[in-house]
Amino acid sequence: MAWDTERTKALLLEAATSEFCTRGLAGARIDRIASEAGVNKERIYQYFGNKNGLFDAVIVAALSSLMDEVPIEGNGPEAMADYAGRLFDHHQEDATAPRLLFWEGLERGSDVVGLPKRMANCASKVNSTIAALPGISREDAGDLLITIVSLCDSAPVLPALDGLMAGNDPGRIQRRRAAVVRTVYLAAAALAAEAPTAATA
Repeated sequence: MAWDTERTKALLLEAATSEFCTRGLAGARIDRIASEAGVNKERIYQYFGNKNGLFDAVIVAALSSLMDEVPIEGNGPEAMADYAGRLFDHHQEDATAPRLLFWEGLERGSDVVGLPKRMANCASKVNSTIAALPGISREDAGDLLITIVSLCDSAPVLPALDGLMAGNDPGRIQRRRAAVVRTVYLAAAALAAEAPTAATA
């Protein structure tokens, strides 16, 4: 019976995603990942090289999936506010990407894995932002996007701080979402107002 390589990789990536989200790169253990996947740990070294290589694969897979699941749609400040709201909702349902990015930042700093693919993904998001807000610069589009990502990613990763600052009443998540959407709308509207129009460009 032939070994199903792709299924084995998928099982390892699923188990590794859970392990890295919970424990980070330093705290994750190859033995636990292999056991959870029901796969011999030697397969990890065979397919991914080492724990760092496996973490790289998990990060790239999670962010690539996110690109497809939450696109920027429409035009104007409303489009960017809508995108922020949908990204916030996505992360409330699945905090995989925010948790992995926070761990990556804490443990690796500016050392980026999967650089070509991630650069292409980021460039695509910047282009979509410029399409939604014609006339804004790439720098402003990038600043707006990192603001959105920071606002949305922090919500599921920093719940204790959120509770300390804003309380834990039953409607807290919806209030936080509304604040994020409002903030992004105002920021996008300010950029759109400052952008040169077709008539004056």
